[in-house]
Amino acid sequence: PQCMGRLKERLRYFAGRGQMDIEHLGEALIDQLVEASLVSNVADIYKLTKQDLVELERMADKSAQNVIDSIEDSRKNRPLWRLIAGLGIRHIGVQTAQGLAEHFGSLDALMNASQTELDAVEQIGEKVTQSVYEFFHDDRNIDVIKELTEAGVESQLPKKVKAEGKLAGKTIVVTGTLENFSRQQAEQAIRQAGGKSSNSVSKKTDFVLAGENPGSKLDKARKLGIEVIDEKQFMKMIKWAWPSCG
Repeated sequence: PQCMGRLKERLRYFAGRGQMDIEHLGEALIDQLVEASLVSNVADIYKLTKQDLVELERMADKSAQNVIDSIEDSRKNRPLWRLIAGLGIRHIGVQTAQGLAEHFGSLDALMNASQTELDAVEQIGEKVTQSVYEFFHDDRNIDVIKELTEAGVESQLPKKVKAEGKLAGKTIVVTGTLENFSRQQAEQAIRQAGGKSSNSVSKKTDFVLAGENPGSKLDKARKLGIEVIDEKQFMKMIKWAWPSCG
């Protein structure tokens, strides 16, 4: 039971919004899949068929198709950093995953990186270096990644788009709740448009993107005289096509 519980948590994390973002693959369904022995690792998600799902309790035909469509979407339309984040490497959050993806450019390059090469990545300390290196030198993890690849899971760097005017090369802090973006999605959009995302407001900050309930970061920005933009201004600046992001 303890091992099964850990598997369920791993699957939930992999499918979560901040990782592979597999809509309709919720907690209850993951519990059913594990208990029915349909999945034993994250790669098994991509081997599921509609027939597997309709045979589960309380799973209608339309609901099963929605799950399969969501799995297929995540198979083809997720940037590399989401896959890295979803693997569950110790000490690796969204921002670190994004940094690794941008530095190495492919999963193969990251897997084959030496500790010295990992040390060269900005904002990655000794603990993260060791954790990443050990993860990709564990045969069990290598086997799962091989299964993901064989299942057709694509992971590429998102293409950068030309930034409009003031955004290119600028540092932006995101604060508050946005209507059309999660925090991770907004930060990804900033990087795609040639900017840099930061967690803290300082004199080096060029813009603060403020949503609802922005908190102390907005106050600090005003004290420092930093320009504050809202979500509409942000979308206009980057001319970002929401459906094409992934």
